[in-house]
Amino acid sequence: MVSSFHSEKPSFESKHRIGSSTPVSEETELNDYKGTTTVENFSDSPVEVSNIQTEGIDGPPKQGFFHRGTVGRILDSYKRATPAGKNDPESDVMSTFSNSGLKQALKTRHVVMMSLGTGIGTGLLIANGKGLSNAGPAPLIIGYGLVSITTYFMVQAAGEMAVAFPTLPGSFNSYTSLFVSRPYGFATTWLFFVQWLTMFPMELIAMTMVVRFWTTKVDPDVFVLIFFVFLFVVHFIGVEAYGETEFFLNMCKVFLVIGFIIFAIVLTAGGAGDSGYLGGKYWHNPGAFVGHNAESRFKGVCYVLVSAYFSYGGTELFVLSVNEQENPRRTTPTATKTTMYRILVVYLLTMILLGFTVPNNHPRLMGSPYAKEGVQSVSPYVLAAYIHNVKILPHFINAVVMLAMVSMSNSAMYAAPRLICSLAQQGYCPKYFDYIDRRGRPTRALVLCFIIGTIGFASSSEKRDTIFSWLSAIAGLSELFTWSAIMLSHVRFRAALRKQGKNVDELGYKSNTGVWGSVYGVFFSILVFMAQFWVALSAPNSGGKCSANDFFQSYLAMPIWLTFYFGYMFWNRDFTFLIPLDKIDLDFHRRYYDPDLLRQEDEEHQQAMKHASFLVKLRNFFC
Repeated sequence: MVSSFHSEKPSFESKHRIGSSTPVSEETELNDYKGTTTVENFSDSPVEVSNIQTEGIDGPPKQGFFHRGTVGRILDSYKRATPAGKNDPESDVMSTFSNSGLKQALKTRHVVMMSLGTGIGTGLLIANGKGLSNAGPAPLIIGYGLVSITTYFMVQAAGEMAVAFPTLPGSFNSYTSLFVSRPYGFATTWLFFVQWLTMFPMELIAMTMVVRFWTTKVDPDVFVLIFFVFLFVVHFIGVEAYGETEFFLNMCKVFLVIGFIIFAIVLTAGGAGDSGYLGGKYWHNPGAFVGHNAESRFKGVCYVLVSAYFSYGGTELFVLSVNEQENPRRTTPTATKTTMYRILVVYLLTMILLGFTVPNNHPRLMGSPYAKEGVQSVSPYVLAAYIHNVKILPHFINAVVMLAMVSMSNSAMYAAPRLICSLAQQGYCPKYFDYIDRRGRPTRALVLCFIIGTIGFASSSEKRDTIFSWLSAIAGLSELFTWSAIMLSHVRFRAALRKQGKNVDELGYKSNTGVWGSVYGVFFSILVFMAQFWVALSAPNSGGKCSANDFFQSYLAMPIWLTFYFGYMFWNRDFTFLIPLDKIDLDFHRRYYDPDLLRQEDEEHQQAMKHASFLVKLRNFFC
């Protein structure tokens, strides 16, 4: 099959951003001792030098312990990577731009499993109990349903731009700087980084909350230390270890969701536990809504919206990994398709079943107004089995919930270092953090994130719940900023293409929802910002009372974002609100595809599918 890859066109600014050179070598005859070699040229490219110069007249120089064998290779791997051209996975020619040193080791199965399981963590498995107890099962389903639509639009927009700009440093975090404005990009990317930086210790604390279901006698910091060291080893091995670890952990989470769905249906029908037939019992008593009037019920729906964004957090990470995917044009469309199944099954279906199996007034739900002092809150998924006296199963569910916390910590330690590395590459933070070693690890950024991660050892403190609340204060609203920025960037990208007379058919992947899906997503995001402000002023079941503490725990991300936005604007004297459409650089790290070859590939694929087996056709349809 002829590759549809056409070219990557550097813009007139590219030469100022990324240097490039062509390796040149000159072969020279030596004596019989070593044969031929090359001499150093005057370019910046890595070249071979004389064997005599490197090994000496008497052969290779003697090396010490730290320069031999495994130890030497390990130490050598932490040296800064030398930028070099890399064969494009879609072409036989060299790629114009490097991938910033990040190693392309994530395979399609890693990305697909990440798109299915990443994000199934604290938000979905624990924190949604707070939404159930403060709003009720009906607002939970309505809120998640509305956010699910926006999630699909966001994934489509991000997927289109990821394939168009696969080597752009920072991936979707650079879209806003490229298509909207640098102050907007600076503020949004920094807020996103702060979110994932605090996510690591937050998930470690949440993990110890899960462990308390079994015991409160063991110091929680023991469990924090075990998983802290485990994740430290994973991420200092490299992206391959991260990919395999996430593949296994996400598989466990997906099996948990599938198993819970089967169990919840059987339980609701009266086939498990000692509660008999449940049906819609909890929708009548204590009720579908916690509120007793139209205003309080509507506020309950608004309350769930940001919780849903928090639960969906991480859906966008498959785009962040595009620089480390072997073939973005093929893995990205597959990942966007599987995201739809995640939305329908992992989130919407489980929310519906939770409403049938767990009453919203149970005291062990997180944030429940009926909570009793000294009683530890647990995941609603665990409660669904525990309160109906199903034996053993609650422990299995709780174990997988604990692994889900570890998985989210793992994702946080993947995202945060690459985000600060991206900030350094864009000039938004000290260049010190753009260090990437020969194994593709952002080493200095990793060290910084693990230092911040030691906050997780506060899990043994009596103030752990307060610390957890403040760490999670920016998570939900930060996702709202990030997703709205991705969709706004997509709208501006399409508008710039039209303004500059570019051909949309040169895109390797086009969003199924087009530009109007992103327009809707931006509009809905504005409404959610307004709704969350109203909820932050007076939370559900607060009796209309305003609390500064509750307000900032709900809306903390907004003042942080505004500080970053106006701080950058005044510090750099950059008062750009929107970059003019005709000034947007559409060639920077852009990958062009030949429309004729794309159509040829589609026709060849359709012909291949006509003669394929039923199983292959089935796999192609769903994946």
